[in-house]
Amino acid sequence: MSTKRPHETPAAAPVLSVTGLDVHYGKRRARRQALHGLTLTVAPGETLGVIGETGSGKSTFARTVLGLVRASAGSVVIDGEDVSGHSRRQWRALRRRGVVQYVFQDPLRSLDSDLTVEDSLTEPLLVRGVARPEAARRARALLERVRLPEDLLGRLPGELSGGQRQRVAVARALITEPRLLLLDEPASALDSAHRVQILDILKELRADGVALVLISHDLGSVAGVADRIAVLYQGRAVEVGPAADVINTPQHVYTRLLVGSAPTLHTAAASRAEREALRALLHA
Repeated sequence: MSTKRPHETPAAAPVLSVTGLDVHYGKRRARRQALHGLTLTVAPGETLGVIGETGSGKSTFARTVLGLVRASAGSVVIDGEDVSGHSRRQWRALRRRGVVQYVFQDPLRSLDSDLTVEDSLTEPLLVRGVARPEAARRARALLERVRLPEDLLGRLPGELSGGQRQRVAVARALITEPRLLLLDEPASALDSAHRVQILDILKELRADGVALVLISHDLGSVAGVADRIAVLYQGRAVEVGPAADVINTPQHVYTRLLVGSAPTLHTAAASRAEREALRALLHA
């Protein structure tokens, strides 16, 4: 059962609404449940941090929202459209419209190594029938928006630094003007300077009304940018609430463990003895 907090539900109509979501993997004896009754919302211009360790259900949640995994029960509504029972053809149409986009943790693997930056950025627009000159204009504008020079348009991903690749991946996700953007560990592999740049870009997107979902194992990495935080443990949302409340006054034992283990959080972090006690209680 999740720990609920007052006034945690956004007032505006949500861009993403996940209700009672169950997801199972495998068949018969090997069947296991990855998500248990997950209910989350994200409003326009809101940033939701989804936090949890490996196996907590973070990736399953993202893959279900993206239509890559089919839910066993519950619903997923994106920008007012219930996509829970969408066919592959309907999902292709939704993706082509670019309503929801995803930024992978490893941009080098997600970007086609044989395509230049310009080709990677313009491809989603060309597929939608946008004329090449207009697609090229938008690509240049987006590159400027993510603070990259125009002369990178002709380069291949392997010729870019890690920070540049990550910003190109963000630009490619934004080229279709999505209403919902999911990012998997968007700054975990970057140095401090590039991390600040990425977080600044995300804050600007929030101001533009884009709904953001930041997926991470590290509570400290989303503390400064998320409006609300959902803590997942073993497929359940054990605590959901405003970021400041979740960080400063965590209610669930697992959240307290995460807060105590995050060196970047300037809160009353748990001592080593307390963390061990929490860990023992959690796995009892």
